[in-house]
Amino acid sequence: MKNFENDITNSINVLQQGGIILYPTDTIWGIGCDATNASAIKKIYHLKNREEKKSMIILLAREGDIKNYVLNPSKKIIDYTAQQTKPTTAIFQNAINLPAELINSDGSIAIRIVKDEFCQMLLKRLQGPLVSTSANISGDASPQNFKVISTKIKNGVDYIVQHRQDDLQIFQPSSIIKLNDREEIEKIR
Repeated sequence: MKNFENDITNSINVLQQGGIILYPTDTIWGIGCDATNASAIKKIYHLKNREEKKSMIILLAREGDIKNYVLNPSKKIIDYTAQQTKPTTAIFQNAINLPAELINSDGSIAIRIVKDEFCQMLLKRLQGPLVSTSANISGDASPQNFKVISTKIKNGVDYIVQHRQDDLQIFQPSSIIKLNDREEIEKIR
């Protein structure tokens, strides 16, 4: 693994200082920051030219962490996402303990439990949630690998993870689900 441990250490240093990173996730390359740091979140919105009313997702290392950021999380959603083989982001109502910049206007938050080894290690060392949003300018196509990420994005982050930069595999965004008004799982993407 290319600079795996160095990447984790460098990423943690940047994240703890309120910086933003460019990193590989269990889906596409993402821009991330400490999800509890409002000023870092604002940096990402600025870099992406993204409207602040468009919320971003958070990554967590384990299902048990969801209760720290959602009041009474739906067991139905947790069980459903745990059974999926494709990375699945779930929208939960009643977000708590997160900056207003991350919480949707209806009080919801999008969360994905990552299985990717790099992200797992990063999250465990960070000991908290990590923002994840596609590594593109808002409105542009999501990058399917590192080579197609724009120079503006690369120049706008505080640290670029080396791990998986040479991986030319085509990656896809996660599925997105939520509970509808009838308490049924609804696929959004």
